[in-house]
Amino acid sequence: MVINSIEKELNSLAYHGRGIMIGKTPDGTKAVTAYFIMGRSENSRNRVFVEDGQGIRTQAFDESKMTDPHLIIYAPVKVLGDKTIVTNGDQTDTIYELMDRQLTFEQSLRTREFEDDAPNYTPRISGIIHLVNGDMNFAMSILKSADGCADSCQRFTYAYSSPIAGQAKFIHTYKGDGNPLPSFEGEPKTISLPNVDIDEFTDILWKNLNEDNKVSLFVRYIDIKTGEYESRIVNKNK
Repeated sequence: MVINSIEKELNSLAYHGRGIMIGKTPDGTKAVTAYFIMGRSENSRNRVFVEDGQGIRTQAFDESKMTDPHLIIYAPVKVLGDKTIVTNGDQTDTIYELMDRQLTFEQSLRTREFEDDAPNYTPRISGIIHLVNGDMNFAMSILKSADGCADSCQRFTYAYSSPIAGQAKFIHTYKGDGNPLPSFEGEPKTISLPNVDIDEFTDILWKNLNEDNKVSLFVRYIDIKTGEYESRIVNKNK
């Protein structure tokens, strides 16, 4: 298994699209999650993250320049009891609502598929952190088209129990640039987590995202035993 540093992984591509990281700090005390968005069009770049209760939502930076809120405006992060949901679209709401009705993470996502942005058919990527019995487990999902076919959806879920301290799993929407954009392939990548506080971790992520394409970043550290958390938001638009 290849384990890359954050710096090496983020610098390997100029355009990851949107990305989710979930893992555990090296000292084993905190669950870590990060979510970033990148953009190439003016509409995609015209966004910021803002706090929304225990989660966040996207918002137009300049309302006069927002041409199409479809697939752009959504709540990437929501908290449901001892569970933190992180996604790249409005499937956050689907997971929240259906899990609140006792469906599982995987069952909730069976009701959804990839985005309707032909010809890219951008994958829907999702993650969930569950704090239980003084430890954490988490899962990640990707819903993607089958080789760019609009009629065939492939659903993959990856579950991690008692994750290794000092490591995170990383999934993003695209495996590189292209026209159409090629979807992420394979299992979530394994990333080493540095032994740093949330501010330094946020700084490392932001500095290593492509300067031209990065838009916004969200980071959260959650105390595994108490559930208390602290978050950071960085927006390119200020």
